[in-house]
Amino acid sequence: MLIQIFVVTLHHQYASMELKAKKDYQARMKKTFAFLLLAALTAVLPLKGQIRGNNIQVTVVPDHQDWTYRVGETAEFKVSVTRSNTLLNNARVSYEAGPEMYPEVKKQDVLLKDGTLTLKGKMTKPGFYRVDVKATVDGKEYKGACAAAFSPEQLVPTTVMPGDFADYWQKAIAEARQVDLNPTKRLLPERCTKDVNVYEVSFQNMHWNYRTYGILCVPVKEGKYPALLRVPGAGVRPYGGDVWTASQGVVTLEIGIHGVPVTMDKKVYEDMFNGALMNYWNWGMDYRDDSYYKRVVLGCIRAIDYIEQYTPWNGKDCGVTGSSQGGFLTLATAALDRRVSCYAAVHAALCDHTASLKGVACGWPHYFYQMKEMKGMKEVMNARIETSRYYDGVNFARLITDKQKGWFSFGYCDDVVPPTTAWATYNTVTGPKEISPYQATWHFWFQEQWDEWENWLLKALNVKK
Repeated sequence: MLIQIFVVTLHHQYASMELKAKKDYQARMKKTFAFLLLAALTAVLPLKGQIRGNNIQVTVVPDHQDWTYRVGETAEFKVSVTRSNTLLNNARVSYEAGPEMYPEVKKQDVLLKDGTLTLKGKMTKPGFYRVDVKATVDGKEYKGACAAAFSPEQLVPTTVMPGDFADYWQKAIAEARQVDLNPTKRLLPERCTKDVNVYEVSFQNMHWNYRTYGILCVPVKEGKYPALLRVPGAGVRPYGGDVWTASQGVVTLEIGIHGVPVTMDKKVYEDMFNGALMNYWNWGMDYRDDSYYKRVVLGCIRAIDYIEQYTPWNGKDCGVTGSSQGGFLTLATAALDRRVSCYAAVHAALCDHTASLKGVACGWPHYFYQMKEMKGMKEVMNARIETSRYYDGVNFARLITDKQKGWFSFGYCDDVVPPTTAWATYNTVTGPKEISPYQATWHFWFQEQWDEWENWLLKALNVKK
């Protein structure tokens, strides 16, 4: 999973933020990092003997099964605090409620005599009404949440597409392709199976000797195959490659984005994350050519160049998929590369950055959330806003064609990638698309969601009927 967020002394680009805004920003980063760190640790622990869940549960449930309402309707939320699945008498809770990321109601130390509480909320315009509840039991805090959708199919993003957006990216791709891929390929025998050969590969990206690394999995049986590019969520980590999908008859390439090998010891990546690559998603926000994500996006396109030139791809079926930061990269890759025939974006981050400037929930990394323009800093703020538009998933979504099939999935409880942005991005796509929200998920997915995701990709790649 993702290890996205941590709190650091902010770079010079945030020097203009007011003290209160900075504290709010850091508090949000702490909360997100804590969740993602837990998710990452869970991913690497042995499956047997894990600690799973809590005996104390806080649940928030809307009175519509699909969690969806029309603008003007009133949603009713049932809050329950349970121990061993039975209501806990005299529980004390605090809660916030209102449009997501902008709660209007805040209550502290509310007594629930029978362990339950009923709340109501409504929206006068399309969006999500969110209820966050925290219960303190025996000195420990437990939380639950629910976000109800109000006419989400009417959500419209705020970001503006620059007039030269498409030309800018096509020119950048053309310049990157002047650098030879100069690929490397190393067999990883310990990861191979009887059906799949596994390699660590690398290739040059946008500059000489700047490389993108990944794990390539190729079916052993000779032939031509569909291909799938897996793009990563935020953070710094090693990769194992998608051996299972390859075993189904697909060439798979899972890439990293930081220009370093993806098979080193985990401690190396932790040190980079806490050192040289600290806060990388904020780098270069003052100018579009300086953004860290420029070489990341170009690396995705060069990865498909690699697939086309150096793997047994059938030249017809090509997919790209990822979650969070990887969801954004999925949209960018599909938008910029017509070789992509299908894509699956799960809780895509970096979408509709400017929404928060209008008091609407924005996507991670929440660049402008609770930032107030400081006197004398208008030009700096405008430069960051303009840069953000070249790295906004919404603007890439606008370029996806009617010959590319898409699948979108996300959770309504996600407080890293708000469903407001996920729905608005989905609404932007004009080509063939499917949406499958799993309302109760936060910034993770359920097993059923993962299975649906995998099955959709196999069908879209014409591997499975």
